[in-house]
Amino acid sequence: MAISKELLDILACPKCKGDIYLNDAGNGLICDNCRLLYEIKDDIPIMLIDEAKPLD
Repeated sequence: MAISKELLDILACPKCKGDIYLNDAGNGLICDNCRLLYEIKDDIPIMLIDEAKPLD
């Protein structure tokens, strides 16, 4: 099961409260402002700042 459009519409980056979007692979959410990737595990987005991976 993928993340629904409705959920993506209400989710925001927990660090900057900015917009996030699904990456091309569909396994993470990206915040361009913070340059962070929030992974999706078992169809659940892990929206913890400490767990986010920095983008290069």
